[in-house]
Amino acid sequence: MSRNCIGCGAYLQSEDKKKIGYVPLSKNSDAKYCERCFKIMHYNEKLIMPLKNINTYILKEIQKKKYPVFFLVDFLTINAETIRTFQSIQNEKILIISKLDIIPKSIKKERIGSWLARVYGINEDIQFISTKKKIHTKLVTNRMIEKQIKQAYILGYTNSGKSTFINQMCLDSHLANTKITTSLLPNTTVDFIHIQLGNSITIIDSPGFTYEKTIYQEKEFNLIEKINPKHFLKPITYQVKPITSILIENKIRLNSDVVNSFTFYMSNALSIRRVFEENKEMRTLTKSIYKLTENQDVVIKGIGFVHIKKACHLSIYIEDNDFIEIRDSMF
Repeated sequence: MSRNCIGCGAYLQSEDKKKIGYVPLSKNSDAKYCERCFKIMHYNEKLIMPLKNINTYILKEIQKKKYPVFFLVDFLTINAETIRTFQSIQNEKILIISKLDIIPKSIKKERIGSWLARVYGINEDIQFISTKKKIHTKLVTNRMIEKQIKQAYILGYTNSGKSTFINQMCLDSHLANTKITTSLLPNTTVDFIHIQLGNSITIIDSPGFTYEKTIYQEKEFNLIEKINPKHFLKPITYQVKPITSILIENKIRLNSDVVNSFTFYMSNALSIRRVFEENKEMRTLTKSIYKLTENQDVVIKGIGFVHIKKACHLSIYIEDNDFIEIRDSMF
C-alpha cells in the first residue's frame, strides 16, 4: 500500500496530529487519505497547511528529473509574477490557459496568444482548456502519447484549476477511485503525487505555487471564495469622473483625473461600487499615482484586472503597491 495520501501527497503518519499526513492509528492500515484531506472533501472544512519556501522547493524538485511541464494559469491570474515563475522553469514546457469557460466570448483565443507573446514575451506553445465544459481535457494525455513522453509535471498557482483538471484526467482514464483533494485554499496539495494513467504515462501533480503577497488575509475565506469565479465572466464598465472613485471590496480604490471608462475583468461575486471622492474610505491606505496611456490594464494580483480606456493620472489606494501591475491591454 502507498504510504502517501492520494489526496495531497503527504506521507501518512499517526504520531503527530498537528503535522501533515496525520491519520488516526486505528485507520492507518487501510487509509488512502489523511485526516485533513478527508475533512476538506467530506465536510468542506477550511484547513490551511502553511508550507515554507514552497515555490523554491517545487522549482528545485522539477529540475532534478527534467520531465516536461504543463503549466496552468487562468485568464484572471495572468500577471508578471505567474509568468515570471513560468519563464523560470528550464524544462520543456507548455502554457495552458485554464477555465476557458469564464473567458468572455468576445475575447478570441488567438488574441490572447499574440498578446501574451507581445506583452510577456511568451514564445512557448499556448493551449486552452475548460474542465467544467470538458474542453480539451485530454490535451495532456494526447500530447504525452503523441510525443512518447512517459512522465510529465502538472504545475500551476493555487486556484489555477490544476487539481480539478487532474481529477478529470483520472476520470477520462477510468481511474474513478483516484481523486486528489481540491480546495480554494492555498497549499491543499503538500507534496508531489505520482498518478499513473494507463500503462504508459504518469502525470506528477505538485503543490500549487503561492503568491509572494496576497491582497486577502489567510483566513478571509469568504473573500477567497468570491475572488474565484464559478460562472462565465461578465465584464462590468463604469463611466467615472474625477469627483468619483471605484471601490473594490473596501480594499482598493481607483480614481482618474479625467472623465474615463473603467472595465472590470474579475469575479462578478466581488463588491465593486462607485463612491464620491470626498468619501473617506481607504484614506488610511497608501496612495500612489500612475501615469497611464490609452488602453492600459491595471492588474490587481490574484484577483483580475481593470481596463482603463483613456490616458490619465490614476490614483490607487491600496495596502501594498506590490499588488499592482500596469501593462498594455489586449483590447
